[in-house]
Amino acid sequence: MLSHTEENYLKALLKISTQNEGKDEAGTNEMAANLGVKPATATDMLKKLKEKGLVDYEKYGKITLSAEGKKNALAILRKHRLWETFLSKKLDFSWDEVHEVAEQLEHIKSEKLVDKLEEFLNFPEFDPHGDPIPKANGEIPVIKNTLLAAADVGTLYKVTAVKDTSSVFLKYLEKLNINIGTKIKVIEKISFDDSFVIEVNEEFKTNISLKFAKSLLVN
Repeated sequence: MLSHTEENYLKALLKISTQNEGKDEAGTNEMAANLGVKPATATDMLKKLKEKGLVDYEKYGKITLSAEGKKNALAILRKHRLWETFLSKKLDFSWDEVHEVAEQLEHIKSEKLVDKLEEFLNFPEFDPHGDPIPKANGEIPVIKNTLLAAADVGTLYKVTAVKDTSSVFLKYLEKLNINIGTKIKVIEKISFDDSFVIEVNEEFKTNISLKFAKSLLVN
């Protein structure tokens, strides 16, 4: 049975590797930064995970999940996103609150409970932040997203997910009345400071920064 810390490492490695342009790998420093630990601490844990056959890792080299490691990581991610969905839909947690609580609930070991939870929620495909929820068999729903920063001027888009799930950003989105499903149109891209003028739900216009536009996914 894996410890909470080991599960956190596997989930972090899955997250980082899927963001590295399809290379399915990560570096020790990336892992350490993601988990808020020193590189030496990350190295020690990676050695333990290698001994358990969960990662492929050589000193100073790249880290990848083994088949068994990926299976475990997807199971943890599935639990996390199902709990986020439950907290949001059934207990009225706001989307900036669910992550921290789901971080605790994701370590529950009962597979039966997780399966029942998924059934209770009517088999959701995406969590409150628009992230896909892995199925019990490891399959992940696929949706073609693009960054708002890469959106075409004048085209109407729908918000599908957020890349930045920090409480500060999510509360800022709420202030602008932007959520998953919100309609957004880029009215103008301003070359002076790379900012944008957008129209929200065909109701009002507002200015946003490039950082903002790179934190929102649309299609």
